[in-house]
Amino acid sequence: MRSNCMLAGLGVLVTLCGCANRLTARRQDRLSLAHNVYFTLNDNSAAARAKLAEDCYKYLSKHPGVTFFAAGDIVESHNRDVNVRDWDVGVHIVFKSKEHHDLYQQAPDHHKFIEENKQNWKAVRVFDTYIK
Repeated sequence: MRSNCMLAGLGVLVTLCGCANRLTARRQDRLSLAHNVYFTLNDNSAAARAKLAEDCYKYLSKHPGVTFFAAGDIVESHNRDVNVRDWDVGVHIVFKSKEHHDLYQQAPDHHKFIEENKQNWKAVRVFDTYIK
């Protein structure tokens, strides 16, 4: 009982002194970052979806710090109530760290990918997640 009270007190002290934010930042420094992007296309034909997925591999897959990369178009046959269906191509990248992600955002190949493909984008949604 006494040790529980001491732990609770320590938690309050850490929170009050602002250490919690520093601890969270340090924990995030050790986490990978999953970067998931979903594109809705103006021309969402099979050829246009395939071209975008190919360009994802061409321009986005070989950046420093990438530990996983995949890109492809929506699975047409999956249409349950829980499936989100308002996109055409998804790209999934796991970076070793947030710093690697931030470098990728500024990389010339990333900007070239955007310039060569943005005219066909109706919408782009990005979902970033810290992962272990």
